[in-house]
Amino acid sequence: MKEAGELTRFGVMRHAPTLWNSQKRIQGQLDSPLTPEGDRMARQWGEMLRPFAWDRILLSDLGRTCRTAERINVALNIPMTSDSRLREKDWGEWTGRTIAEIRLRSADALAAMEKAGWAFRPPGGEDRNEVWERGRCALDDAYRKWPGQKILVVTHEGMIKCLVYRLTGRQFFPDEAPILRRGHLHRLAHGRRGIVIESLNVLRLWPEAS
Repeated sequence: MKEAGELTRFGVMRHAPTLWNSQKRIQGQLDSPLTPEGDRMARQWGEMLRPFAWDRILLSDLGRTCRTAERINVALNIPMTSDSRLREKDWGEWTGRTIAEIRLRSADALAAMEKAGWAFRPPGGEDRNEVWERGRCALDDAYRKWPGQKILVVTHEGMIKCLVYRLTGRQFFPDEAPILRRGHLHRLAHGRRGIVIESLNVLRLWPEAS
């Protein structure tokens, strides 16, 4: 039997493409359906991820992550647990808009927010520190509940960035060179000393142009 304190490993990935992704609309904690291509991709991911020998799937409770995980799990056939703390950042009043629309209507507010780093908070939304904190708590609890397991985490781009950027000491400033490749699987681990990064950009899931 695996004991508390044993290293738990996480494979962290983003959900499949959605309609609002294709329209470049900010989804935040609202939902739009997977595109037909997104649905097909998610089904393929199950076969691509099978060699990692996961013990369970931990997922955000939003619809697009649930649908992605369900399609992946056709191939994996393992337990699934949802956790609302793994949701995307709450974008408040800017949810449903494109960045171009926000820049047109709220140029000064957006310019200020882009320089705010971890304090970036859309009107009525949450800042990145809050996203990091709830994501960290979700992984802390998963480590305690399932010591020694390999857990596939299906979540959102904003959550992935907050986890990885905090662990690498990044500030979310526009001039920082990117370290995450879009649509890739990343590997984290949790032991007695907390969460660490094992490797980034391990497996490409999204096509480069998606």
